Amino acid sequence: MSRKYLYQWYQDIYENIPRIHIEARKYGKELGLDKLGADIGLYAGTSSRPGNLPNYVLDEIVKGNRSNWTLTLRQVEDELRQVVKDVYGDEYDAAVANTCEAALRICFETLCAPPALRRGDAYRSRFLMLYGEDYEWMGGYGRAFPPKYKNLLVDRTVAAGELGVEGKSLANLDALYVRFAGAKYQSHGIRFNPTSLLTQIDVEKTMQNVRKVAARHEHLLSGVACLGYDTPSYGYTQKDDNGAPTLKRLLGELAKDYDIPFIVDNASCLPIIGLDPRHIGADIMTYSMDKAGRSPTCGLIIGKDEVINPIRKGMGLGGQRYGELSSHGKAVFTFSDPGRDTVIGLVAYMKVLRDMPHIVKDPIDKFHEIIVEQFQSLKPSRFREKLIFTKSYHLGGTELNYERTWEDDEYGIPIFTLEDLWANTNPICSAQVEMGVEPATIYGGNMFLGPGLGTLDEDGNLIIEYAVLAAKTLVKAVEIVCKYAGLNE
Repeated sequence: MSRKYLYQWYQDIYENIPRIHIEARKYGKELGLDKLGADIGLYAGTSSRPGNLPNYVLDEIVKGNRSNWTLTLRQVEDELRQVVKDVYGDEYDAAVANTCEAALRICFETLCAPPALRRGDAYRSRFLMLYGEDYEWMGGYGRAFPPKYKNLLVDRTVAAGELGVEGKSLANLDALYVRFAGAKYQSHGIRFNPTSLLTQIDVEKTMQNVRKVAARHEHLLSGVACLGYDTPSYGYTQKDDNGAPTLKRLLGELAKDYDIPFIVDNASCLPIIGLDPRHIGADIMTYSMDKAGRSPTCGLIIGKDEVINPIRKGMGLGGQRYGELSSHGKAVFTFSDPGRDTVIGLVAYMKVLRDMPHIVKDPIDKFHEIIVEQFQSLKPSRFREKLIFTKSYHLGGTELNYERTWEDDEYGIPIFTLEDLWANTNPICSAQVEMGVEPATIYGGNMFLGPGLGTLDEDGNLIIEYAVLAAKTLVKAVEIVCKYAGLNE
């Protein structure tokens, strides 16, 4: 490959996308995907395309609608609380919103935003967060500080502005961006934007950065927030004896020192078999249960009783005015009502995680083995030993990080941005679509891979044949893109 400026290299890849797609369609036909008669994918699911619900969830929803008695939402929600307390102890409680985004909004507004009551102008407050990938989900709730980060959200998700990511910003709340020490913030992709390459971060120096920013803004500090993933692509390589990321635990200790909440957005993650909030000192953890989970679409909130109590009251769950300990009534966050059948399905899934975790873990284990095995044939072969495969029950699948293919100042497997994912300018993903497979979620030098979209049967078991086919398409898509990027053997 002739050496070029990076943006010129990505321009060449962009111009070769039609050729990439021609080869991809040919390979899909060779595998017989055009005649498969079923859709298969490499990701567990998204809120816009969740995986099918298994029988053990669907059966409980039907059962809840076919008895002689009509269940109240309060009954089902109290059952969820019991499951959570069975696992985490009586100090923890739970609530459910209709989406994880609604759950995040409720948590930030309840715990971090300044009060609106009393005379005079409301004071400002600030929450602190690490600057890594997926920063927009939390960072969008405050105005970016320092201001140099204010345009990071422009291309993310929908569009910035009143109806986009910045439209969810809360009045008088700022988001403090803190950089990972040892991270590489390099621009990559066809939508050429900064990416956060985090596999080589220094935990101790990162916490020095965090504490420096916290001290500088301590009179305004109202919260600490971080993404809940526990994998290398998000800076969490160093872990303690519990398997919990050391950096997250230190963030929890910082929040405790300042007597402010530690909010962890677990997004595409699983409770119970995943990261334990007690091991990192998290006050609140939120989950999008229709992604890695096999629940109806909803946002689960698990938190310490003292912290989640005002959240539950704001959701109308804190008890009737005439007494009683719980309710399902009207309150400021009624807009987030998940509906009874959603909560029934969620409870059914949570019980499986509590009582029969192997039903969820086994497909994750087998899927991981298939991914690792298929990538043993990747070409260029020099990249094979640079790949980092991380199985995570918390993530509900496997993270494949390829940041190290860029070591020694050499061009590696092309890195595409989240903006490329939204704009359909990631040719690794679009090549898989041309082959006939729902693609992996790929951006920032990492791939999220998990069972769920067409690779699980009605009982939640992995369909080995489909998982192998899906994995083959990913390997081939990477090879084709590398070929047109000039990265030959």
